[in-house]
Amino acid sequence: MDWVERVRTLRQWSGNGTRAPHKPLLMLYALGRFQRAPGQDLPYTEVERDLKDLLRDFGPPRQTSPSYPFHHLESDGVWEVRTDDGPGSPGSGVTVLRESGARGRLAPGLRSALDTDPALLERLAQLLLDTHFAPSLHADLTAAVGLDLDAVDEARRVMVPVRDRRRAAELRREVLSAYAFRCAFCGFDGAVGRVPVGLEAAHVRWWAFRGADALHNALCLCSLHHRLFDRGVLGLDPGRRITVSGAFTGRGTAARDQVFALADRRVEDPPGGGEPVAPENIAWHTGQVFRGTSRPTGTAEPVTAC
Repeated sequence: MDWVERVRTLRQWSGNGTRAPHKPLLMLYALGRFQRAPGQDLPYTEVERDLKDLLRDFGPPRQTSPSYPFHHLESDGVWEVRTDDGPGSPGSGVTVLRESGARGRLAPGLRSALDTDPALLERLAQLLLDTHFAPSLHADLTAAVGLDLDAVDEARRVMVPVRDRRRAAELRREVLSAYAFRCAFCGFDGAVGRVPVGLEAAHVRWWAFRGADALHNALCLCSLHHRLFDRGVLGLDPGRRITVSGAFTGRGTAARDQVFALADRRVEDPPGGGEPVAPENIAWHTGQVFRGTSRPTGTAEPVTAC
């Protein structure tokens, strides 16, 4: 059984680049639980609580129920559900899953494969991360699901290539040069000698969702603002002005100066030449990543000493 291919081809709702990471998040959660306690079932009531948090933190802005992936993942052959009455999911309704004592776990064949080849867990986890989430989110997400990928035996890892790393390096050089080695949001331009530090090429529409490795889909951002952009704290409006999510809170002077103060600041066209961010990529980020509505200009949290 090719478990890598099964995980790669999880059936998901899709349409015009819409993010639907519900099954991938449940799989990452299940892999994390398996790594810590291989023999444990996962009661729906626990999965519902934990997956709801994961969907809120790493899923699309729209609300959704954890019951759907819990039920539907079974049809992909990587997950099984049992109830107090026996095997098989009782349906995708929250009430019936709760009242039936539903509990899930990785499919028996997959559990056996993971026992035989411990490196398979890391391969599957990395595939899910690379295929469905922006790279800047990987560390936070693995921590959230309790996955330890630091112990991977690199000699045994056989990663499925998901992106041309050479092209990624070329894009970084192009983007940093086009934006004159300055963060497009805050102007940070740190370097050690001639080598820029803390600056990254940020995709606006994520590569995993058919985002082009091209200047019209990228910004030069410092590490902080790249992370906040990918988490939906920061965004862009159609006029390429910075938006700050109304869901973000911060009480210190750093949050005021590095986040709230950015609201309504216009991102200039690349001073080094090249295309600015395309409107369709901004629209994708606004609909699929940005959290809620933008905070009105000048409405920062109260400042306290930090």
